[in-house]
Parts: sequence; C-alpha cells; structure tokens
Amino acid sequence: MNVLYVNHTEVVSGAERSLLSLLAGLSPEVSALVASPHGRLEQAVRELGLPTTAITGTAGSLRLHPLHTPQALAELSIAGAQVRLAARHHRADVVHANSIRAGIVLALAGPMRAAKVVHVRDCLPPGAVSTATLRLIAATATTVVANSRYTAEAVRAVAPGARLEVLYNPVDLERFDPARIDRERARAALGDAGAHDLLLGVVGQLSPWKGQDTAIEALALACAAGLDAHLLLIGSAKFVARATRFDNRRYLAHLHSLVADAGLQERVSWLGEREDVPELMRALDVLLLPSWEEPFGRALIEAMALGVPVLATDVGGPPEIIEDGREGYLLAPREPQAWARAIAQIAERPDRGRELGRAGRARVERDFTVARHVADTLAVYRRAAARAKRRRRAKA
Repeated sequence: MNVLYVNHTEVVSGAERSLLSLLAGLSPEVSALVASPHGRLEQAVRELGLPTTAITGTAGSLRLHPLHTPQALAELSIAGAQVRLAARHHRADVVHANSIRAGIVLALAGPMRAAKVVHVRDCLPPGAVSTATLRLIAATATTVVANSRYTAEAVRAVAPGARLEVLYNPVDLERFDPARIDRERARAALGDAGAHDLLLGVVGQLSPWKGQDTAIEALALACAAGLDAHLLLIGSAKFVARATRFDNRRYLAHLHSLVADAGLQERVSWLGEREDVPELMRALDVLLLPSWEEPFGRALIEAMALGVPVLATDVGGPPEIIEDGREGYLLAPREPQAWARAIAQIAERPDRGRELGRAGRARVERDFTVARHVADTLAVYRRAAARAKRRRRAKA
C-alpha cells in the first residue's frame, strides 16, 4: 500500500510526534512518503529512513483577516497542487492529511485516485469559518479520523455527513518506560528544582488554551498552604506568527508576570523545548494538564506510561483516557483552587500517588501502544481505499 502523508507545518508539536510514532511503527507493507515544508519535521522523518517531498507551509489561522487570510489561502492552494502531483508520482492508494490545515490542502488538491484520510486533532472555536472548514473536509475526505470521541462529536455537530472514525494517539512504551530511567538521578539532574518535596510539571506549547496560568496559580496556592512545591514548564510559545489564533508571545509575558507577582521566581523553571521529556516526566510527582479544552492529551498518556500521577482537565479527551480517581483526577479548567486541593491530596498520600501511577501504566499498556495504533490505522486505510474504489466504479 502506497501512502502519502501530508503535514502543513515543519514545526514538531503533538500532532507531528504522533505522526512520527506511526511512521516508526509502520510495517513493510506500507510504502510511505511524507510531504511537509522544509525543516524540523522533514529532518525527523529522514532520520527514520523515510523519503520526503517539500510542499509550501502555512501558519494561517482559521479566522478571517484582510491580509492573513488571502495569504493563507494562496499558500494552501499552492500546497494542494504540490500534494496532487506528489500523490500521482507516488501512486498513492491513500493520502493521509495529519491536521485540519493539511485537510484543507487535500480538499484544494481536487479529485484524485487515492482515498483521502483527514486527521482532525483539534477542536475549533465556534464560528462560520470553522464550520465551513469542517464541512469542506467532510465533503471531500473519504474518511475523517478524530483523535478522540470528543473531537469526533465536535466534527459531527457541524458536519453530520462526515464518515468518522476514532484513532487514539499512541505512546512509545520503551521510550516512556519507568524501568529505563532512574528517578532519583532524573531529579538530581534538575539541580535545586529537583530538591523540593513536590515536583509538578506541565508539558505542552505555551499558549492560553493550555492553561499554564492555572498551573502557576495552583502552585501559588499550594505553596501558601505550606507545601514545598516547584513547577516545571516544559515547552515553548512555538506558534508565534501574526496569523496564528492566539498571541502566544503576549501570553508568555503574562505568565512571567504571574510568576513575578506571586513571588514564585525560585519555584518555577522555564525549560523550553526539550528532547529529554521522558527523563523530565520521570522526575515529576504530578503531571498537570490544565487545558481549557483538550482534544486528546498526549502528555497525559506519556506521564501515565512512566507511572506518574496525573491531574487533567475534564473538558475534552482526557475523560476517555483516565477514570477519575483510578489513574488520576479530572478537574474543571480555570479553577486553580481545585487543582491546588488535588495537588495537596497526592502530596499528603504518596502511596495513593504510586497507586494512581501503576494504574496509569497498566491503562496505556492495554490501550495506547504504538502497535495497536498502527494496526488500527492500517485498518482505516483499507476501509478508506475500498470505499474510494467503490466510488470510482460507481462513476465509471
């Protein structure tokens, strides 16, 4: 089976990491080609020994703007023509768009022999443009893949005719293996930060919807209550183009102000983008995922794989990943008092934290392995290819 993978950006974030996990686990029956802009993702794909082809990228958001929208449409149209050509040269049976914007690219590529599979990994804000975008994807894709039932329902709400399937993201159980990483050594490598009684962490891009401000406010409350806690912020404001949805540079400045105003400069570590995420997570006592709305929650399953207790937003995909009180706790976003209380609960009962961690590891071993994700994805490809073939026959 020949598969062309399409990504609209070279930046490696959660969606790209999931794609790389899939590519690394593909069986020899798949001949893969990855179409993306030049940059970090392209390099990572080549390190897997897979071929790439360059396409035009875009940072345009799904909101109307007199300057940015025409530019984004031009970029997406050019990329569509490039993808159409690449699919023809690769003799693709399936073209897999790895994001909503890549799905727009695929829609603009026009009719093609290959089945079109579009991966929706985000929940778009309500609005006419978002609705039109999802309807366009639903109308032109052979299959729409959602990363959670929550995401699928968001698509179905505006595009009821979409042919939807749910594929949960995977986690590399070897890379995120608690037996592979010495926890005490991981904490020692953090210096003064690792010497605190309680080490908290948020892993993700620095953007308002990820809720790092809630984590900082919860840290302040926990420290005021007498806990010796420290917070690691792992990630950066990586999407900073003027056309993006949020002003992430301004948000980063806001986070620094929150820390300074609360006098937490010595209790917050800004670690930026890191390649040693498993080691950093292994050092944690609690992983926080305080997003306003989380389509899935990749950091959640990574921490669970490492046996780390998790506190996650109750809006979005996390309720599909953890059972409240079994593998972690589900909390309302933007309520730092509730997060501080949950942090204190785990701090006061280390045995309870270890119990949550063991349950989390068992959960990902059962349901979120790379092998299962690859098998499920190939099954989606086969169904999509069969559907596309039936359509061609019907038109003949």
